[in-house]
Amino acid sequence: MKNESWSDLHLFLHVARQGGLTGAAERTGFSPATIGRRVLALEREMGRTLFTRRQTGYSLTKDGQALLEKVLAMDEAARSIAEWNEGAAEIPMVRISAGSWMSHFMAINLGHLWQPTDAFRICFKTAEARLDLSHREAEIGIRNRFPEGGNLAARPIGEVAYAPFCASHFNMVRDCNWVGIGSEDAITPSARWLLAQTDLWITIWANTPRTLHDLLRGGAGRGVLPCFVGDEDPALVRAGPPIEELRHKQWLVMHNDDRHRPEIRTLIERLAHLVDKHQPLFRGERARS
Repeated sequence: MKNESWSDLHLFLHVARQGGLTGAAERTGFSPATIGRRVLALEREMGRTLFTRRQTGYSLTKDGQALLEKVLAMDEAARSIAEWNEGAAEIPMVRISAGSWMSHFMAINLGHLWQPTDAFRICFKTAEARLDLSHREAEIGIRNRFPEGGNLAARPIGEVAYAPFCASHFNMVRDCNWVGIGSEDAITPSARWLLAQTDLWITIWANTPRTLHDLLRGGAGRGVLPCFVGDEDPALVRAGPPIEELRHKQWLVMHNDDRHRPEIRTLIERLAHLVDKHQPLFRGERARS
């Protein structure tokens, strides 16, 4: 039998922790179908059934529980090595987990968050899937819902509105096509919302939000964006009113044991102040006429 790769075992760990493929997909960024195939391949390679599959989720078999104990030990060792390696640097690192759009917003406003004289460094962890803050995969997360469990603390930072946008040269009278994120990569609520609109004609697909944005700017069709992205882009115009069912609160999330560390506390205050200053933009109140 071949040695199983750590990446497959790591997917197994996420499925075991989340109790199914959907939760594991949110954590890893892989689609549920991809995770299901890789877990099945792992079972075949090992010659053991690791999960009992039901409509309500995945539960570990006896062999699965035995493997979980071994993988947890491997995961702990990997984190220990990572923490040891990070400890080699004298200046602490603050990792921020956020989706593509919030990472873009922070990047263009970096001067409000960090200066070369600061006694900490920043690492942006950009992914639509949420990193596990309870297991310290990042120090700060920007989330669209209040965290449940995991010894986490959260601070509300306003609301985010969404609307359809298109290029300023797109013919909204003649053309009715849309641009969306493909089903295997549709992790965010806005991407899933568009897929659920059976009366809309999606003709172009992307697999990342940034590609979706580029396609909209190129005139490929209409697409859904956060208002703080679309309203700030002079190449785009709104193609309809805000989609109220996508409006959500936004939270800064951090591990409860770490939130008083000076560098984390400083960055949290700066992030909260930056987003608060731009609340009309985030709430969709700055649409260009």
